[in-house]
Amino acid sequence: MTTSRATDASASLGRIAVFAALIIVLGAVIVPLPAGVPITAQTLGVMLAGLVLGPRLAPLAILLVLVLAAVGLPVLAGGRGGLGVFVGPSAGYLIGWIAGVVVIGLLMRTGRFTWWRSAIAALVGGVFVVYAFGIPVQALVTGVPLGPTALSSLAFLPGDLIKVTAATLVVVALRRAYPRAFADGVRVREPARVAA
Repeated sequence: MTTSRATDASASLGRIAVFAALIIVLGAVIVPLPAGVPITAQTLGVMLAGLVLGPRLAPLAILLVLVLAAVGLPVLAGGRGGLGVFVGPSAGYLIGWIAGVVVIGLLMRTGRFTWWRSAIAALVGGVFVVYAFGIPVQALVTGVPLGPTALSSLAFLPGDLIKVTAATLVVVALRRAYPRAFADGVRVREPARVAA
C-alpha cells in the first residue's frame, strides 16, 4: 500500500468515526412517544453523513453505530443499545438509515452541488426511504395495522422537515468552508491555480 493510499484510508476511517460519533451524540436529544419510536436528533446525523460522506462511506458510519448498539453500548436515542433494539419498533428505522444514506449519497452525485439538491437528497433518503423501512416494521412489531401506523408516523414529519432544513444549512456552510470534506460524495472543483 502506498503512502497516499494509506493516508486516504486513514482519512476515510477518521471521517467514518467522526460521523458515527456525531450520530451517537445526537442520540441524547430525544422526545419519547407512546408508539415506542422516539423523535430523535440522530436522523439529522444520518442525513449529514449521507450528504457529506457519500454512498460509499456513509453506510460504514451507520454500520459502526449499529454494531456498537448490537454489542450493547448505549449509542442509540435515549441511551439504548443491545440486540433488543433490532427486534423492537425502531428496528426498521435503524435499517432504513443504511439505505437512506446510500440514496442521499447517490442523489448528491447526480450533478453539481446545490443547496436544493442537498435538501431533496436529505428529504428523499433521510425521510422517505427511512420511513419506507421503519413504518412497516413498526406496524409488524407493534401489531398495529399499516395504515394507522403510517398515520401516527406523521408526528415525526415536522421534526424531520426541520432536520432536513438544518442539514441543508450545515452542508452548504461546510461546503463553502471545507469543500474537501465532500471528496467522496460530491464532485469538488479545485480552485484554479495561479501561475507564479
